Amino acid sequence: MTFFGKSLLFLGAHPDDIELGCGALIADIAGQTDIHCMTFSDNRKNPELQHLVPEHNDSMRVLGLRDDQVEIGQFETRRFPDARQEILEKMLQLRRQLQPEIVFVHTAQDIHQDHVTVTQEAMRAFRGTTVLGFDVLRSSYGFFPHFLVEVSEVGVEKKIAALAAYTTYANRYYFSPEVIRATAIRHGALAERPFAEGFDIIRIVGKFSAAES
Repeated sequence: MTFFGKSLLFLGAHPDDIELGCGALIADIAGQTDIHCMTFSDNRKNPELQHLVPEHNDSMRVLGLRDDQVEIGQFETRRFPDARQEILEKMLQLRRQLQPEIVFVHTAQDIHQDHVTVTQEAMRAFRGTTVLGFDVLRSSYGFFPHFLVEVSEVGVEKKIAALAAYTTYANRYYFSPEVIRATAIRHGALAERPFAEGFDIIRIVGKFSAAES
């Protein structure tokens, strides 16, 4: 199936989430459609994570995005359930502003409280919109992709390079080039393609159109 959206919105709780889940796809489609990435927490209350914002910005540039396509909020990490209404209101603002045709958010199988809140509020904010869930390896259990998107080897390598911008997380196993590449190969095998990124289907809104004669 070939799919396209004039406006795509990627929602992540923390810096690195979007790149981990969708980095190769973003690298492949940057410049072909309108993309906006919203990360809700800058993680700056943690004294060990003070460099995450510039690392996130550098990472997104590697994927081919401009600075005006990337937005970072100041919601407090691990406290998202307490800010549920404010997060919803931000999403509603993004909906009015961007009118996205496809929204990418954390998989429904994720157990991190911040990720769960972002996904649940996205389901409320974007009723009537296709919503696909991406996987952040360390915090999801039981994830199996039901929507597989073929990506290029160049896109996978850009994803690896983008995540290498996070020197703060250099020693985390899920930032390993081998793990990132292996995941893309595994999802590719499920799709009978060389490489793919996998998503679960939270909501698909479609319209069947007969081919023109």
